[in-house]
This record gives sequence, C-alpha cells and structure tokens, in this order.
Amino acid sequence: MAFDTLWIGTSWKMNKLRAEARAFAEALVGTDLARNTAAQLFVIPPFTAVAEVAGLLAGTRVRVGVQNVHWAEAGAWTGEISAPMAADCGATIAEIGHSERRTYFGETDETVSMKVAAALRHGLTPLVCVGDTRDEHDAGRTAEALERQVRAAVSRISRAEAERVVIAYEPVWSIGEGGTPAEPGFADAQHARIKATLAEVTGHELRVLYGGSVNPGNCVALAAQPHIDGLFIGRSAWAPEGFLGIVGQVGAA
Repeated sequence: MAFDTLWIGTSWKMNKLRAEARAFAEALVGTDLARNTAAQLFVIPPFTAVAEVAGLLAGTRVRVGVQNVHWAEAGAWTGEISAPMAADCGATIAEIGHSERRTYFGETDETVSMKVAAALRHGLTPLVCVGDTRDEHDAGRTAEALERQVRAAVSRISRAEAERVVIAYEPVWSIGEGGTPAEPGFADAQHARIKATLAEVTGHELRVLYGGSVNPGNCVALAAQPHIDGLFIGRSAWAPEGFLGIVGQVGAA
C-alpha cells in the first residue's frame, strides 16, 4: 500500500433526517475510534445535516463531506450548492461524479472536471467516483471506461492541485441493494490501473478507495489489497455500529 493511513467513510445518500444524523454523529463522538483510530474516517450526510454533523464531529478525526457541489461560486443555479457554501457549513470533502448523479442527473465527464476544479479552489478535497457499468464490464471495456473518467476528472487542474484529489472506484454493477461486490483481486487490479493512469497524467500516486457493496464479510480482504487505499461504504455503514464495526475489523486485521 502506498499510503500509511486508510480512508474509511460512508455516504448516506438521501437518507436520515436531522435527528437521525445527529444521533449517528453523537454515537461516533462517544467512541475512542473516532479520536484515536489510525484510519482517516469520514461521513457524507445529506446537505440538510452537514453543518450540524460537522459541528458535532469537530475535534474528532472524522471529516465531513457533501454529496455534490456546483462548479460556479454563486449565481442563478436554482437548487444547487456551491463549494463555498459547502465549506461554510464545515465540509472538507466534496463527493463528485457518483454513478447515480451521472445516470439520473446528467453528470458528465466534463461537469465532473469543472466541479473538481471548483472544490479545489475552495479548499475541499474532491472525492471523485469512477466506475464501469455492467455492459462495459461484460464487454471487456472496464479499462477504457475508467481511463476516460479518470483522465477527464483531472483535466482542468494543475499537477500540484491533483495531489489533493481522492478517487473512489465504484463499479456501477456493485452499487446499491442487490449489487454484486467486486472480487478483491479484480478490484485491486482496477485500482492499480487507475493509479497508473493518474501517475502518467499528474505525476503523483493518488489515493484510490474502493466502494461497492462493502460489508463486514469482505471489508478486511478488500482493505488488505496492495493498491486499495481505503473503503467507501454504503448501507452497511448507515448505522453507527455498522460503520464502527467495519472500522474496527479493518483496524484489527
């Protein structure tokens, strides 16, 4: 593994009202893992809860993110959230390019690149999701899909800025209820491919996390792979005990 510190985090997607988000954050604050773990933990609530969760987790090792940002600083973009707004609420991470945003909300490689640049301008860590669809996977075009998305993601930033980008490999066929987790060896090979492409384009070896049906049964094997630098967990980490359980398993391995 190129990095000493694993990143382990979860996005809640469109789940949790403010009281539920507050209860999750308070549960983390009450544990030693949130303060003393060697891993870099992070949570990405819906925007309605970002400020409150960030306030509760201040002083811990848990970073807080937003699930999307716009590429503009301000303007007539009804319903959108800018990077300055996210930072103002206490977020330090911006999730960008998730497959659900690409599939249902018109996110493209071009808009991903614009959002990455905006996040960096305002001190946020871009967490860029890339992944192959089932059709691309079955047709043997995984490498082509990942290379296209990765190159686009860093196309509007300098080499120096690129060092601050984090990538999450999330095979579209492995995400969500009923998704099929990628085999650890297959996932590791894609991470190696992504890292090689990024090194060629940016001159840096960047951190690449795995996301896609991560659960208590596969988290240790995935985290142990040499090219996987952390885990981006879905529903298995939506309860604090699930999140902390995976963190504890990986930390003890």
